[in-house]
Amino acid sequence: MPPDILIVRFSAIGDILLMTPLLRALRRRHPEARVTVLTKAVFAPLLAHNPRVTEVIGWEETRSLASLGRELKGRGFSHQLDLHGSLRSLALRRRIGGRWTTYPKHRLARAALIRAKRDIYRDRRPTAERYFDAARGLDVAPDEGSLEMFLSRPTLGAAEQFLGERGIGAVRQLIAVAPGAAHFTKRWPLHHWTALVRRLVDAGNDIVVVGGPEDGAVADTVAEAGGERAVSAAGRFDLPGSAAVLKRARALISGDTGVMHMATAVGTPVVALFGPTVEPFGFFPYHAKATVLQRELYCRPCSAFGGAQCPEVHHRCLQDLTPDDVLEALRKLPR
Repeated sequence: MPPDILIVRFSAIGDILLMTPLLRALRRRHPEARVTVLTKAVFAPLLAHNPRVTEVIGWEETRSLASLGRELKGRGFSHQLDLHGSLRSLALRRRIGGRWTTYPKHRLARAALIRAKRDIYRDRRPTAERYFDAARGLDVAPDEGSLEMFLSRPTLGAAEQFLGERGIGAVRQLIAVAPGAAHFTKRWPLHHWTALVRRLVDAGNDIVVVGGPEDGAVADTVAEAGGERAVSAAGRFDLPGSAAVLKRARALISGDTGVMHMATAVGTPVVALFGPTVEPFGFFPYHAKATVLQRELYCRPCSAFGGAQCPEVHHRCLQDLTPDDVLEALRKLPR
């Protein structure tokens, strides 16, 4: 009998896309397998057109875990993979029952690096490869490929229409920028973004600013710096739509965010600005055409996910990265 696999990862954009090398490996090794992915409904579109997946279950948080667990318990999965490793996923596992496998999150090593600046990581694999530990027994291994995100023709067409109606990216090279981030300490300073966009436009590029509805205000400010040669797409598209816009760009400039992984998944090169987080955490661009800009500072890393304020107040990890640094990295970025 072919495997019947359940994979649980509730959130977020980057973490879900980092699963796609595992999904690809499972489909290639077990072409007849049934692969079901459970995630939050808001993130389900990331996998909606992924041919490696048989079914995507989008969980609405208004539905109880008890109800969800009862439904899934009767499915009789042969393999159950928890790729979230949270209290919520543990609660669901208990309701579904059966045998579960998971992957190493290295919480102790991460805490030692953040709090004591002691690097005790022995496993330096990216998160995309650590996920494979949950698939032990399924005879799969990482290949040399990157992340994947599959887009429909209507989605690609809508992005093309949006840019075309505004005359952006038709003649001049298109550069995408993503100034938003969930936490302040992951955000490159606004004055750097506006200075960068002005220089990119002066150099003959068009700019599209990407992000979610929550990034609307900062995206508008950054786009205004580029005048007629820049436009904001923040909040105008769903997740696949934003990915389609990114696919049209020559490159993305972004912080350590889900948008960075989305660009990687559609094959767009990336200049990534890393501040409070570091490579051992496992979230650098994976097998991508990418350059990571960072500064070696006594205070890095200061958190696993970013925070509301810099613990040292100066925020030098990102303040010290200049538009000149980004432009130089962009010039050297592989096509």
